[in-house]
Amino acid sequence: MTDNAEITRNGLWGNNVALVQLLGLCPLLAVTSTVVNGIGLGIATLITLVLSNTIVSLIRGFVRKEVRLPVFVLIIASLVTIIELAMKAMFYDLYLVLGIFIPLIVTNCAIIGRAEGFASRNPVGPAALDGLMMGLGFLVVLALLGGLREVIGFGTLFANAELMFGEGAQVLTITLNPDYGGFLLAILPPGAFFGLALLIVAKNWLDLRPVQRAEPVSAVPEGL
Repeated sequence: MTDNAEITRNGLWGNNVALVQLLGLCPLLAVTSTVVNGIGLGIATLITLVLSNTIVSLIRGFVRKEVRLPVFVLIIASLVTIIELAMKAMFYDLYLVLGIFIPLIVTNCAIIGRAEGFASRNPVGPAALDGLMMGLGFLVVLALLGGLREVIGFGTLFANAELMFGEGAQVLTITLNPDYGGFLLAILPPGAFFGLALLIVAKNWLDLRPVQRAEPVSAVPEGL
């Protein structure tokens, strides 16, 4: 059984859903034109991961192998429906912005993958922690990619924060340059691919730095 520290490290960094597993990229690339959009979808995905992992772990001893995948999908679909209805009731404007990508959480390979690959094989505690860390890692990437695209595309940060936090949150919007005309490519689908590629490069560079520092410096031949 994997220990909690390793579960946390894998979820947030070592086996990050978006940067390493490269799963769930369709909603990640589609809705991250702003930080708020990314956070909204990230929270919905995180809640789904935690609850689905927990429930799958609880029932893992009662579900036959022949039907476990349909059962897992039914659990995930039920949870996503509840989350969708709650978002529609409490954050209606944000729900309209995210649109079809809320119900499409059901098809996110990362969620069914964690249910089948981890939650169905581990106790409730580690399974819930795995869902939390994997969801949190996905949420952070959504927020970072949304922030990168928003800054380059619109010249703002936390625009439309009131969609999630209420009218008083309008003060959270930061305009970096009032005269900035925007950069259309950043908020179009190609901009999402470029932004994600930059995040993956940054992660790989950070992973390689300790290895490069640890490599011994080759000795200089005598006589030179």
